Amino acid sequence: MMNTKPQNRIHTLILIARPAAGKSEIINYLTKLPVIERMENFHIGELIPIDDFPFLWRWFEEDDLLEKMDRPRIYTDNEGFFKYQYLWDLLIHMINNEYSKKMREISDMKNFTFLIEFSRGKEHGGYQHALPLLSEEILQDAAIQNVDVPWEESLRKNRSRFNPDKPDSILEHSLPDEKLKRLYFECDFKELAKDSYGFLEINGFNIPYAIFDNHNDLTTNPGQEFMHEFSKCMKWLQELTDQA
Repeated sequence: MMNTKPQNRIHTLILIARPAAGKSEIINYLTKLPVIERMENFHIGELIPIDDFPFLWRWFEEDDLLEKMDRPRIYTDNEGFFKYQYLWDLLIHMINNEYSKKMREISDMKNFTFLIEFSRGKEHGGYQHALPLLSEEILQDAAIQNVDVPWEESLRKNRSRFNPDKPDSILEHSLPDEKLKRLYFECDFKELAKDSYGFLEINGFNIPYAIFDNHNDLTTNPGQEFMHEFSKCMKWLQELTDQA
């Protein structure tokens, strides 16, 4: 197995957190930066984002269309919950598949960074269950950034970002309060990661991780404090990647 970890650049960043914690805001911020500035401050190259939300939203749309056709829903019940627990796992396998396809499309990876985004609550297995489902192809070059917010902050921002005219928007989608609580009230990442940064052993790989503290909402309007704190976390990840 070839290790393709580059010097001074994160090859694959796995960005995880509760819903509305700031993941999509971070990606939006990074996308708007010139690549040279992004590399110098955050060790991130040309971005290739992979988010499981579009897969998930497509399932909701298909089920709604089937219902209008007087056909049975495939993925979700009438309240919008998965009919089968294994569909959470399928989303991870779809991320793996998307990653593999994009890797085939790029002949020279030296300037690129994959950015994989998803959320998992303990109700459906948590990160302890989800992270080992990621492919070896992803894990061999991965680092994990957890955006840490308490449940109350996830709830607040989930409410505030809702745009009824754009329910399929990456930045403006939202969940009903009761659904958010059932699915994401409990988060298990800190059960896996005891310190602010370090390594997680996943399927035989030592994966660098860092925790970005977003309790004070540095991501809604990212400024100098956000840049300082996020840069610090990415520096930890880069140093740990060099050690791995």
